[in-house]
This record gives sequence, structure tokens and C-alpha cells, in this order.
Amino acid sequence: MGTSSRKKALVVDDSAFMRKLISDFLSGHPEIEVVGTARNGQEAIDKVRTLKPDVVTMDVEMPIMNGLEALKEIMDKYPVPVVMLSSTTKSGAENTMLAMEYGAVDFVAKPGGAISLNLHEVKEEILEKVIAALGVRMSTLTRKVPSHRLAMPIAPKLVSKLVEPKVPITSLTSPQRPVNAIPTNKTFKSGRSFVIIGTSTGGPRALQEVLAKLPASIGVPILIVQHMPAGFTKSLADRLDGLCNIKVKEAEDGELLENGTAYIAPGGKHLKIQKNGVNYFVRLDAIDPPRMGHRPSVDVLLESAAQYTDVNYLTVIMTGMGYDGKVGMDVIRRNGKTVTIAESAKTSVVYGMPKAIKEAGLADKVVDLQDISESMLEIIKS
Repeated sequence: MGTSSRKKALVVDDSAFMRKLISDFLSGHPEIEVVGTARNGQEAIDKVRTLKPDVVTMDVEMPIMNGLEALKEIMDKYPVPVVMLSSTTKSGAENTMLAMEYGAVDFVAKPGGAISLNLHEVKEEILEKVIAALGVRMSTLTRKVPSHRLAMPIAPKLVSKLVEPKVPITSLTSPQRPVNAIPTNKTFKSGRSFVIIGTSTGGPRALQEVLAKLPASIGVPILIVQHMPAGFTKSLADRLDGLCNIKVKEAEDGELLENGTAYIAPGGKHLKIQKNGVNYFVRLDAIDPPRMGHRPSVDVLLESAAQYTDVNYLTVIMTGMGYDGKVGMDVIRRNGKTVTIAESAKTSVVYGMPKAIKEAGLADKVVDLQDISESMLEIIKS
């Protein structure tokens, strides 16, 4: 690939060592040309304006103007895909969640702090996320998402009932099923119901969009797998909890699953469902290996849920790279009862995970992000 056809990258970090290392990583890729570097947020804004890069990597913590301030101005004036690099400190994780809200595509956790001599450990992750960022639709990042609790003057009466899919899925290679219409021959089943949400790249903004619109009176527990490393899922849960009417928390091993609460799988641990008597509990597993590089994995949660055939499930697969969730969705549709919503290509930051569900014939509805919460409430309300 000639230089003229390579995508232009800008590297922003206050450490000269980090700028050189990240630049070397990116320049070694045949599709990327590093056209400049910047030492702080103000320089980053100036160089985004003059160099017009196709993608930016930016440190969160920098002097003069930090990455958060720079990101807000860049997304407002010169929108471009940005991948943040963050330390794993508590404040670093909190600022990273804000960056996702402000429009960053994704982030990479520095394994060794602000100046990571071992940054090579995440070289492939940096390259993967930068390449993914080059393919995003900017409208999905610049669109405003709810940043406060939405008033719910008349909360719909919700019951723990879901519809059964019209036909069972028999194979991952099943022909495309009609979507955007829940089957008309609805059958309802009494008993417990759960919502399961799986997402990856672009997920923090998507989760904020969906969860902030749900009423506190929603009559189901919500289990969430967001691909994210340990140390960041707690900050994500705390951030969402402050923005939502429902309770949002990082899942804890052994806790009872309660209606009106969303449980986010901790980074580094698979989230599973375990039944004891008539109650259902969280089971966290740090022993089972990652699936396709992911722990937590959407597939693992769905396979865990599938063993309880007395439960109704509403499953939602949103933006993300890859196809985590496709195998588990096939299992849960064979063994249990579920209605499945896949996010549309129009609103997905990265149309990977929901695309895999749709193309495998595993989606009952394909819905734009801003309409997912409404669709969920339509399905689970009386």
C-alpha cells in the first residue's frame, strides 16, 4: 500500500518515549502513516485542525490541557475517531469513562502506568482498536446521549413475562429470518424473566443511551457483559448508576439477582447465572479461559442462562467488534425462550457483534440504538 493511500494517524502523549513507541507501533502497520505527534491537548487540537488525521491516539492525563478537555473540543469542532490511552488508576478509569461519553471510540489500558516500558504487551490491542476506529461512522460518536436521569412520569406496569420466539433456531448457518416484528402468535410463560445485554466497542455510550431510559420500576434484573479490562468496569457501573433511574452496579459473586438492578460483569471474570432453590444468583468465574480473547464473554453468559429453561430472556446485542454472543445465542434459543434485539448498522459504532446475530438469523428485531429501550419495554410490559 502506497503512502498516499495509507490512513493518517496523530499520536498525542506528554511522554516523548510513549510518543515514539506508539508511533513505531502504528507506522509498522501497512495501512497507517503517522503524520504527527503532540505533547498535550492544546497541541493535539492544533494538529488535528492542520494535519486532518484519520485517527488519533490520545493520552488521558497530560499537562496544559488534558485528553478529556482536548477530546471535547475536537469532537465539537473537528470530529475524528479517537482511541484513548489510560492508566489503570481509579481516577484514570473514571476519566476514561467520561472520554467514552464525550465520543472516544475506545481505549487501551497502559499496563505499566503513565510511562509504560512494557507497552509492547498491548501493541496488538492498540493496532486492532486503531484499525477499528478508522471504520467507524462519525455520526455514531457525535450523537448526544442522555447525560442525566430521564423523568419517567408514568412508569409502565412491567411483569416478568416474555414472548417465545416463533421458530427455534437450528443452526448458526440458518437462512435469514424476518426481523423487526415480534411473532404474532405470541405465547407467554409465567415465571422469572431476565434481560441480558452484550456489547463491546462503543458499548459505554450505547449502555448509557439504553439504561438511562429505563424506569426504576422495570420488573426484571439486567445482566450486562461489556468487553473491558479489570479496573474499569467498576467506574463504568458507578458512572451509569448516577445517570440512570435503575440501579447499576458491578456484579459481585454470590449476590441475589434483583428486579430493577443492572449487573455489569467485572473485567477479567466471566458472569454466569446460578440457581439455588427458587432464587437466582451471580456467579463470577476467573478460572474458565477467555473466549475469543474476552473475559467476560457474552457467549459464556448466554450459555449459562440457557441451562435454566424455566426462565424467559430478552437478549440485546449492541455495537462491538467480532462475533461474541453468536454461539451463545444459538444455544439459548435452542434450550430456552428468548426474544432477541440486535442494534442496527445505522447506529452501531462498530457493526460486528449485532451483524453476526442478524446474519445468523438469530435476531427477532433490528433496532436503532435510540429506540432499543422502548422496544425492550414493549416486550416486557403487560
